[in-house]
Amino acid sequence: MTDIQNRDVAIDRFIGSNSTYYRAAFHKIGAQRGYAPSFNMAAAIFGPVWLGGRRLWAAFWPFLIAELLAFVLIAFALSGGAGADRAARADRLEGLAAVRLQEATTANETDATSSLAKALTRSAAALGDAARQAREEAGAANAQTSLIVTLGLALFLAARLTTGALGNQLAERRFRAWRLGGEKVEGGFSRLHAAGVALLLGILIPTIAFHFADRELFRAFPSNPAWNSASAVWLDGVVSAISGTVAPVANGMTNGINAALTLMEAVLIQTPWPVVMIIIVAVAWQLAGFRVFLLTAVAISYLAILGYWEKSMQTVALLGTAALVSIAIGIPLGILCGYKRRVAGVVRPLLDFMQTMPAFVYLIPVIALFGIGKPSGVIATIIFGIPPVVRLTALGITSVPASVREAAIAFGASRRFILFKVDLPTAAPSIMAGVSQTILMCLSMVVIAALIGAKGLGEDVLRALQYAAQGQGLLAGLAILLCAIVLDRIVQGRGTTARD
Repeated sequence: MTDIQNRDVAIDRFIGSNSTYYRAAFHKIGAQRGYAPSFNMAAAIFGPVWLGGRRLWAAFWPFLIAELLAFVLIAFALSGGAGADRAARADRLEGLAAVRLQEATTANETDATSSLAKALTRSAAALGDAARQAREEAGAANAQTSLIVTLGLALFLAARLTTGALGNQLAERRFRAWRLGGEKVEGGFSRLHAAGVALLLGILIPTIAFHFADRELFRAFPSNPAWNSASAVWLDGVVSAISGTVAPVANGMTNGINAALTLMEAVLIQTPWPVVMIIIVAVAWQLAGFRVFLLTAVAISYLAILGYWEKSMQTVALLGTAALVSIAIGIPLGILCGYKRRVAGVVRPLLDFMQTMPAFVYLIPVIALFGIGKPSGVIATIIFGIPPVVRLTALGITSVPASVREAAIAFGASRRFILFKVDLPTAAPSIMAGVSQTILMCLSMVVIAALIGAKGLGEDVLRALQYAAQGQGLLAGLAILLCAIVLDRIVQGRGTTARD
């Protein structure tokens, strides 16, 4: 049997019905490079139902969303569009204007010179003007109804035509995957899936229509406010219980962080400023080169001349403590995640939570456990700064070529030798990128940490926000930016030196 005959038999098995049409379509697509023009009438007519029946889920969801958006536009326009709400507002204003006018007429008949009569007359005139303006806005919105309907119909028609134009291409691509996968993937047209999609559309489309027919029907989810209150009270009790249980540990952590901050601030602030400046620029030159040396000198001059030196050192102490703890925890954890997939599977959701949860949300339990002050700011900064170094360290370890490890093992290298002499040097660029990102992420928490009592440049930014002092806020923000740039360049220079 020839290859063409084998392909035709496979097409018959894959399609299940109407295989003659798909044979010709698939042969045409396979004989040309790029897009082979074809149009599947069944796909264009039935749209998402056809895509679901053919199990083309990657294309099903975009086209379903596009068609639902088209139905939303059409139903919105046919129900009056934005003009319906504005017309209802105009009706309310006209009613109020009529009532107020009647009151003003009565007051004028009693005493036209009284302040009440004059106030009611002015109020009636203002309500009448507002009602006329609302009516004009409703008329302008109603004029756009035909445009919205046209847009919805055009979107629906474009989705169906595109489905028909791409239907054979999508089916042929799935057929090739079906053959390459050893026919493990189900073929043929699934009536069950098509019926499920039809049922889904039968629920969603009437829901859209009923909503715009009566806009109060699905405006708000039927929730119970008492559940929210009860849940909040229960969480308050949980946090209080946890706070009381971990109080000794929290006090120990607070004392340790305070000691580290006190030491770093003593070194950076109590040491004469010329000594600190000279050491910083010298370290920048030694680790990152002459250009970073010049950048560091300019940044330090800016901080010193504008009076940000002491607050900058407080910020660096806060940042240094948080970054050191983040790196000390993050690199070993990243190495463990790189070696152990199960550990990575457990840690990854935690990192996602730490990065996606808004900082103001996890400040609440931090304050409950550690109180307000610098230690709470450091801990919040650590939570925010750990994920980058863990992720990039794990990525660097998993990216080490297997052949390099196999060569080391062949020469009798121990696991410790492989870790420190093979894996870590090879993964060093990724690890240093993680360290740099952690430092920058920690520095981005300076303003938020200032909200809970941490000192530093964040205080000036918050003060500028409170008093709308644009100039002061920009100067303090630029100081934070310069600190971030200098630290990032020095760390990147350190990574380059390590690679060299």
